[in-house]
Amino acid sequence: MRRRPRERTLPPSIIMTRRWHRIGIGTLVVVLVAIGLVCTRPARGPAGGDDRTRYHDRSFRVVNIVDGDTFDIDAPDGDKDMTRIRLWGVDTPETARGGEPAMHFADESKSFAARTLTDRNVHVVLSTLRTRGKYGRLLAYVFIERGGRMFNEMLLEDGFAYADLRFKHHYFDRFRDIEKRARRSEVGLWADVTLDKMPPWKQRFERRSTTRGD
Repeated sequence: MRRRPRERTLPPSIIMTRRWHRIGIGTLVVVLVAIGLVCTRPARGPAGGDDRTRYHDRSFRVVNIVDGDTFDIDAPDGDKDMTRIRLWGVDTPETARGGEPAMHFADESKSFAARTLTDRNVHVVLSTLRTRGKYGRLLAYVFIERGGRMFNEMLLEDGFAYADLRFKHHYFDRFRDIEKRARRSEVGLWADVTLDKMPPWKQRFERRSTTRGD
């Protein structure tokens, strides 16, 4: 009687190796796809370092004016071709947008910024307090040239902006004093602005100041 050949039983280690091999191939494919997605995803934030590395104490060309206190410079910002700057410590009247009419002296403020900054190299200085605002815009003190006049102050001196008292910053007291002088001289928007024409935050501060008797 012929014996039936004994089935060959593989060692457990080899069986587990083959199982992990089949599982491992599938897992590897998933991992590689995930890595590919991460690598091709657009970068967020300033390319090549943090904000201070990218922008502080450097000069850039102004390529677009949004309004009196907001404009774009020719420096990439993450997946954007330009970086949007919001001037620290000042607030110009809002231009017309979203169906809302322009605020008092908004067009004059924007025109002043356009005449002064468009296609010009400006020097950017960042605060150590923070570098970005609520909407991701770069907060900065901007100088017409290194060592030259600060544009933030120029807006206040000529009555194109309010000193923004909502947030503390390095030039808080200085900007407030410049606004007081412009107001006394009735330059720019101060020639005929009334409470109802001011930004909502400024109206609140004015009422509070009147209540305190400042």
